Amino acid sequence: MASFMTIFCTCFLIFLVSMADASKVFKVGADLGWHEPGPKNPHFYTQWAEKNRFRIGDSLLFKYKNDSVVEVEKWGYYHCNTSSSIVYFNNGRSTINLEKSGMFFFISGAPNHCKNGQRLIVDVMSLHHQRSNSPPSIANPPQSNLAPSPHSTVEKSSSGSAAVSVGFGSVFIVLFTIVVAFVGSA
Repeated sequence: MASFMTIFCTCFLIFLVSMADASKVFKVGADLGWHEPGPKNPHFYTQWAEKNRFRIGDSLLFKYKNDSVVEVEKWGYYHCNTSSSIVYFNNGRSTINLEKSGMFFFISGAPNHCKNGQRLIVDVMSLHHQRSNSPPSIANPPQSNLAPSPHSTVEKSSSGSAAVSVGFGSVFIVLFTIVVAFVGSA
């Protein structure tokens, strides 16, 4: 007969493993936050993004002063154009929940900050996606004869909140299955 302690330890181990895969909140720019990079490091945000792995369910936390965060389409990113923004924040602390896979583009809405390197591309992986070895490059923007995306909408927000979530439903099912297996074999 399996002891209660064996069942408990097994369940606790599975819980710890599932917590390692929990959603994360990434503070954009780490300790420096969302700011205009200096002239010696215009690729600061590209380098920061390359060091992180973004997944569905994760969040980006932007902390800033006297600035804004604008989510734009690819064209707006490469041309530092906020006119067709998807989301616009200017409250000093903004959270973007990454709810689907794909590329997301963020720029500063402050004059010339984007042109000076305050822009970020985030590649959100699907659940079974492996990141490619070559991250997107911002060195050579596309030609300026492209038109802005006609599908864009502007959404203004004055608040943002960070959220960390774990798939407890999945954890419960796994734990329940193990307990039933142990009790059934007793």
